[in-house]
Formats: sequence, structure tokens, C-alpha cells
Amino acid sequence: MVMAVKTLLFVCVENSNRSQMAEAFARMHGGAEIQAFSAGSRPSGRINPKAVQAMQERGYDLTTHDSKGLSEFNGKQVEAAVTMGCGDECPLVDAKLRVDWKIPDPREMPPEEFRQVRDLIETKVLELLQQLQS
Repeated sequence: MVMAVKTLLFVCVENSNRSQMAEAFARMHGGAEIQAFSAGSRPSGRINPKAVQAMQERGYDLTTHDSKGLSEFNGKQVEAAVTMGCGDECPLVDAKLRVDWKIPDPREMPPEEFRQVRDLIETKVLELLQQLQS
């Protein structure tokens, strides 16, 4: 049986921390049936070096990612649009499922707390992937 590819979009303000890590975990754990993207309502234009370091610890290279704007996804259909709890919405993205995760912004956190946020994001991504399979 061939599984349909499901597209996921993770959104936060700057697209430099939370949404980038969520995209990475979805790619790591989602397999061939998941396409993951991330975007920001006001992208910073760069990936936070703390996020790069935190994901390197998990074997993922975030330096291959770009900080992208949400407008790239306007009018596109996705299986799920996930916001990170930063008050962002993506009304122009056609999503079958909309989820808002209340994830604190780790930008100014020390490394240990940053890792805790990273691990929370991984847990949430795994839960979402499980939900989409059922």
C-alpha cells in the first residue's frame, strides 16, 4: 500500500529556533511519507546558532536550512499547520489541521534550558506524527 505524502508547516515569528527545530524533527522522524517545512511571520533571515548547536547534538545539520517567510506558503495546502504559541496565525495557508503548541521562545535561554525546549519540540512532533498516522 502506498502512503500519501503529508505536508507539515511549522510557524513561529522569526523562523530561527522553534519552527526550525520542529521541521528538523519532522524530517528525522517522519520518513518518506512526511514533507516538513517551516516559516516565520517576520523571519530573521538567519538560524540561531544555539538552535544549530542543539540540533547538531542530535545529529541534524540546521545550517542547511534558511529562515523563510510565511508568504511562500500562502494558498498552499498542507496537512497540518503548527504554530509555536507565539500568537502567529497563518490564515492564507490551507491546512486540514491547525495546532498551536505553547512552546516558550528559547532564544535567550542558557544551553540547558534551550535543550529542554528542543526536547519538548521533539516530543510534540512525535505526538503529531502519531496522530497523523491514525
